[in-house]
Amino acid sequence: MFMSFISGKHLLTQAWRDGYAVGAFSAHNAETIQAIIMTAEAEQAPVMIQVGQRVIHHMGLEQMKVMIDTFAKKTTVPICIHLDHSRQYNQTIEAIQLGFQSVMFDGSALPFEENASITRKVVEVARVLGIGTEGEIGKIGGTEDDITVDEEDAMITSVQDAVQFVNETDVDYLAVSIGTAHGMYKNPPNLAFERLQEINEAVKRPIVLHGGSDVPDEQIRKAIALGIAKINVDTELRQSFTLGMLDILKTNEEEYHLAVSLGRGRAFMQAKVQEKIRLFGSAGKASDFKLN
Repeated sequence: MFMSFISGKHLLTQAWRDGYAVGAFSAHNAETIQAIIMTAEAEQAPVMIQVGQRVIHHMGLEQMKVMIDTFAKKTTVPICIHLDHSRQYNQTIEAIQLGFQSVMFDGSALPFEENASITRKVVEVARVLGIGTEGEIGKIGGTEDDITVDEEDAMITSVQDAVQFVNETDVDYLAVSIGTAHGMYKNPPNLAFERLQEINEAVKRPIVLHGGSDVPDEQIRKAIALGIAKINVDTELRQSFTLGMLDILKTNEEEYHLAVSLGRGRAFMQAKVQEKIRLFGSAGKASDFKLN
């Protein structure tokens, strides 16, 4: 039997209660979508497929949604399509209208009250349709989708701000800043575990870890134990895909069949997605969700 798409709220609430995290893997083209879905099938793991701002600019929001829908038609595992880091209310509503199962309005660069106000409006619309919502409080360093936050401007989320934001928005899952950064690290991060535990106990809902690429495995496991239920992975996937294509060119500089070079990129990315699924503890968890 085939698994229908699943609400982000349902997916992450289950993971949070059971003490594992769902991989939120960014997709950029057909082969990266395939890599995520094929690996999720092999591991029988629930996954989120993220559509970010750069790929929206390059490919289009609706086009990416249609492509994911097409490749996911016969999957047997829970899949949630997630709009990542939308900084526009209208774009977020468009994703809801297109049938995304999860949306993130990222107002972290806005004044607190403006961020909360817009996020609340998104929550109200999405909840009517059973769509999960993510908001962000605090600033996460690094670069994603051509937007850079300097390390000195990154801020660890306070418990007070997290509680106030949740109270004002009732967002389903909350992205917080606890010391990660978008991109790869020059030095290993030291996550603020005590703050994470305090936030988790205070807001009583799934917590999202952005900047999940390149974080040491032991820190990932500890973060999951303290309430992280969604972990975003992008840079390591793009890196793996590119290294796979380069592996073909190193072997034969005149290999111009895209099915070969893109196929090797897909295979390398599959290995990385498998590694993350197993690390996050979501392998075999597809059975936690009901089939059609």
